[in-house]
Order: sequence, then C-alpha cells, then structure tokens
Amino acid sequence: MDYTNRSRPVGVAMNELPTAVIPVDALASAIDPWLQHMTWRRDYVTWRERRLHQEHYQDERIAQISRYAATFVGKQLLDLGAGMGGFAVAAALGGAHVTVSEYNLPYCQIVQLRAERYGLDVPVINGVGEYLPYADATFDMVVCWDVIEHVQSPRTMLAEIYRVLKPGGMLFLTAINRRAWVDPHYHIRGLNWLPRRLAEWLITQRGRSKDSSRFTDMQRLSAMHYYDYPEFCQLAQEHGYSTTDMNQDALVAGAFISKKPSRATIRAFLRALGLELLAYKIQRAWYTGMFELALRKEDA
Repeated sequence: MDYTNRSRPVGVAMNELPTAVIPVDALASAIDPWLQHMTWRRDYVTWRERRLHQEHYQDERIAQISRYAATFVGKQLLDLGAGMGGFAVAAALGGAHVTVSEYNLPYCQIVQLRAERYGLDVPVINGVGEYLPYADATFDMVVCWDVIEHVQSPRTMLAEIYRVLKPGGMLFLTAINRRAWVDPHYHIRGLNWLPRRLAEWLITQRGRSKDSSRFTDMQRLSAMHYYDYPEFCQLAQEHGYSTTDMNQDALVAGAFISKKPSRATIRAFLRALGLELLAYKIQRAWYTGMFELALRKEDA
C-alpha cells in the first residue's frame, strides 16, 4: 500500500513558476560535490536533475500545507534546515515572506544561488535549530523537512520553534520512523529492525557509509534521532503542540492518492471492508519511512 499524498497544490501552480533569469550552471557547480556520496543510487541521474530544479518538485509539500494554511501570500515563513532551498524558493514564488536558517554553510550559498535565479531576495542565516536568532512570535509557519533526526537536541529545537511561532502558528515537520522498513537515508530494507551496531556494519558492507570527514553534516545512523509515532506525538505535546498526521487527514478526506494502480486497488478493497484506516495505522507503525506532520502551537 502506498499512502504517499500526491494531490495537486492549492494556490501555487508549480508548472507556472516564472522562468529563471540566471542559468543553472553556477547552481550545478555548487550542488554536484554534495551529491557524489550518493552515486550508488540507481536513479542517480534523475535524482540529480530533481536536486538542480528542486523548486519545480514541491507540489506535494505545497498541497499538504495548503490544507492547513489557505494561502502563502503575505505569510511569514521560516524554512528551518532548508537544505538546497527548493521549498524555500517555491514558497517565496508563491507569495510568502521566506526566511531560511541552514546549518551547512555551502547549502546556504546554494539557497542564495537558487533564489537569485528568480531575482528573489531570501534572507539566509547559517545557524542551528536549537538557537533561532528571532524575536518571539515572529513567524506564521515554520517548515522543517528532514531536519529533526539530525539536530543535537530535538527537544531544544522544538522549544525554540514554539517560541518564534505566533499563537496558533503551524510547524510542518517530518520525523523518521524508528521501524521504517526501508531506511530513508541508506535505502536498505530491514535496517531499522536491526540493533544499531549491526545496522551500521551492514551499511559499511553495502558501501553506503557517508564520509563525515569530507561532509561535515553527515552522521552515523546511531547518532540520528528516529521515533515511533506515539513517542513523537508525546514529545510534541510536552512542548505545547497538538499533532496531526497529514497523510491520515488526507486519507480520511478522500484526498489520498496512490501512485501505483495496484496499490490503489488494494486500498479500495480495504476501504470497502472498512479497514483502510486501520491498515494505514499498521503501515505507519511498522513500515512507513517517515511521518509527515502538522503541529499547531496552541494559543497562549
């Protein structure tokens, strides 16, 4: 079963993005050194292409957020851990006032290059999620894709985000499933069902270790923070957030689309039996690679 939401965006059409005003060559030169550790991927060529043009592949994220925030226009948005800046640029083109905080300095430069291709002025700081140099209640929303597993202290980061969000503001976040069948970082089946020492041995044997001496943002598997779903919801509640699984919401609303016809057929069969939601929750517990979550800062 494929419970990945592939709905079209509301309010921002990725196929109507303005034409870039600066060639992609400079961006490619900055990005390519950061992709070399992943050349083992069978889809490396298409994966690299998506990295170069990330802003054109944000439909899913935009659609998810649009269910909870009707428009980006005029919103103060912090992209925390923006990576190579695809979402930040897409949101800015959609009318948001985007600020970027990114730990990896070369990524900060990549974000700026990507924004400059469209003539955008996107403020970028080189910083960590545990310390945000912004006033209380600055942002309407914060996005934090593929970040919390990498920080030193997830608790400190969640507290800082809570501080800089306005009352009722939204945090859109991904968290890695501790029981993910296919690990999202190493793409090895069953890795997270093994003790961490054995899992790291297997990563080395498969030739998928990430050289932390060359790439300072890389971590060993045992250094990253993975969660099961109830555990993360409890952590968020302790910091004053209410948590929603965005894919479960889409499923209940009938807006959940499977890429493969066979999986859509299975889901239709389960739905007819009244078991679709139960099947989703089982998959979330024992198979799903990451949770895609909307956290609301409860009004103070």
